[in-house]
Amino acid sequence: MQPLVEVRDLHFRYDDGTAALKGVSFCLNPGETVALLGPNGSGKTTFVMHLNGLLSGRGSIEVCGLPVNKTNVPAIRRKIGLVFQDSESQLFMPTVLEDVSFGPLNLGMDPERALECARAALQQVGMAGAESRAPYHLSAGEKRRVAIAGILAMDPEVLVLDEPTTFLDPPGQRALAELLVELPQAKILVTHDISFAEAIADRAVFFRDGLIAGEGSVENIALRFGWDFALERSKLNR
Repeated sequence: MQPLVEVRDLHFRYDDGTAALKGVSFCLNPGETVALLGPNGSGKTTFVMHLNGLLSGRGSIEVCGLPVNKTNVPAIRRKIGLVFQDSESQLFMPTVLEDVSFGPLNLGMDPERALECARAALQQVGMAGAESRAPYHLSAGEKRRVAIAGILAMDPEVLVLDEPTTFLDPPGQRALAELLVELPQAKILVTHDISFAEAIADRAVFFRDGLIAGEGSVENIALRFGWDFALERSKLNR
């Protein structure tokens, strides 16, 4: 089985001299969900921003068999969809349908086909019927679903979600976990929420000081690195 994402010995240093990644190697297999855990500043978000060419460091990255470079970035961004921590940064059109169809249209899809893909994606995330609503009138959970629909409308093979439970209450977190489990795409989940990670992730990797310090099940990683797993898990069950 060829990995959908394969990273070898990735290094990255910001302009201020901060060494954010110090030799990270990672793989994501088809159908797999991997949680990236670790403290703030450990390199998680910097790492995922390399996967679709938003940042460029030293090392080897392949996505769906394509090396991540300037030539391949347009094709790679069709294959890997990034859902940002703040959904409002992805929602900017007057209506939900216009927002979700924006990505397919930007890829050059025929307008009628783009609308079909948008409606299908909204159906997939449980937001059918919201097409004419203004995104700023939506709840936090609805905004997150619409943001995910905007990515799904472009038919990616991999979803990358950065802190997807931000601004969501416990019922919203549970609903999002149920949605993500049903989606067929492989997923990379950047999160501090151990209970949420356990609900959907097949395994976890722990980032510390720009390196992957360990990997295994979510529970084992949480216990190994001193996180109060039982307390974190209780948040999702309230």
